[in-house]
Amino acid sequence: MNRKFILYIVAFAAFLGPFTQTIYTPILPEVASQLHSTSFIVNLTISVFTLFLAIMQVIYGPLTDVKGRRKVMLFGITLYVIASVGCFFSETITLLLVFRALQAIGIAAGSVVAVTVISDLFEGKQRGQAMGTFQMLVSLGPVLGPVIGGFLSGLFNFHSVFLALAATGMLVLVFNYLYLKETKPDSVEAGRFHMRDFAMILQNRIGSSIIYLGFIQYYVFYYFLVFLPNILTDRYGLSAEQKGLVFLPMSLGIVVGSYLGGKIQSRLEGEKLLVLTTYLNAISVLFFLICYSISLPWLLAAIIFFGLFLGFSLPVQTTLLTGAFSKNRATAVGAYNFFRYMGMAFSPILGSLIYHLGGYVLLFGLIIIVYLAYALLLSRRHLGAHAKSPSLEKG
Repeated sequence: MNRKFILYIVAFAAFLGPFTQTIYTPILPEVASQLHSTSFIVNLTISVFTLFLAIMQVIYGPLTDVKGRRKVMLFGITLYVIASVGCFFSETITLLLVFRALQAIGIAAGSVVAVTVISDLFEGKQRGQAMGTFQMLVSLGPVLGPVIGGFLSGLFNFHSVFLALAATGMLVLVFNYLYLKETKPDSVEAGRFHMRDFAMILQNRIGSSIIYLGFIQYYVFYYFLVFLPNILTDRYGLSAEQKGLVFLPMSLGIVVGSYLGGKIQSRLEGEKLLVLTTYLNAISVLFFLICYSISLPWLLAAIIFFGLFLGFSLPVQTTLLTGAFSKNRATAVGAYNFFRYMGMAFSPILGSLIYHLGGYVLLFGLIIIVYLAYALLLSRRHLGAHAKSPSLEKG
C-alpha cells in the first residue's frame, strides 16, 4: 500500500466537504432568481448543508470505529455523488434543499475517515508531516469554492456547479474504491458505541483543549469569509472578481502554514506547539483589526498572516488528538469536526449581531479577548508546573 497516495485520495474526499459548502456562495442571487425563491430561503441551502455536515460528524465517528474505514468512506461518497446529481436536476428550491442535505450527509464521512486513515497509516514524526499535507489540501476548500463556483456559473449556469461536483465526487469514489484498503488496526476490537465515549473525550485534557480550540478557530475563520467582502466593498470599492482574488493570499497562507505546521512538529513538542500557535492566532486577528483600514496592501498582509498561523495550528491539533485516542480515534475526530462546523454555523449569526452593536472593532475585538484568554488557559493546562500527564483514554 502506497501510504502517500492513500493520503492524497482520502484528503481529496475531505476537501469536498468545505469546497461543496461554499462553491456557489457568489451566485446566491442568481439561484434565487432562477428558482423563483427568496434570498432567505436560498441562504438556507448553505445553512442546511453546514448543519448536517456538523451533525453527521458525531455519527460517522463511532460508525467508523465500529464498521471500519473503507465501508464508511465508500458509502458516504456514493451518497454524495447521487445527491449532487439530484441538485443538478433540482428545479425547485424544496428539492435543492433536500439534495443539499443529502450531499452533506454523504460527504461528512470524508473528513472523519480521512484523518482516521492517516493516523492509522503514519506514526510519530511522519504522522505530523502527513497531517500537515492533509490540512494543506482541505483548507483550500472554503476559499477555492467561491472562486471556482463563480467561474463555472459565469460560463454556464448555477446547475453546472453541481454537475462538476458530481463528476469530481465520482472520480474520488473510483480512486477510493480501487486503492483504499481497510486500515483499522487488528488490535482494535469492534465494540458498541456509548454516548459516554463523547463525554470521556471531552473530559480528556488534550481532547477538550483541541476540540474547543477548533470551535474558536473556525468561528473566527468564517468571520473573514462573511465580513471581509463587505470591508472590500465599503472601504476599497472592489468588484466581485477582485474580491474573489483577495481570498487567494489567505488561501496561500493556509497552505504554507499547514505545510510548516506538519514539518515543525518534528522539532517542537506537541503541547508547547499547541499553546504557541494559539497565541499566534490571537496576534494575527489583532494585526488584522489594526491594519484592515490603513490600506489594501496592509489588509492583504494581515489576512496572509491570519491564514499562515491558522494553517500552522491545524496539523498540530489533529496529530495530538489522534495520538491521544487510539481505540476510539474516529469518534474523537468526529467530535472535533462537529465543534468546528458548529463554529462555522454560529459565526454568521452571532457575528452579525455583534457587528450591528459595535462594528468591526467590537466584532474582532471580542474574539481577540476570547483567543488570548483561551491561550492563557492552554498555557496553564499544558505548560504549567503542576500539569498532569495526559490520560490518553479513559474506560
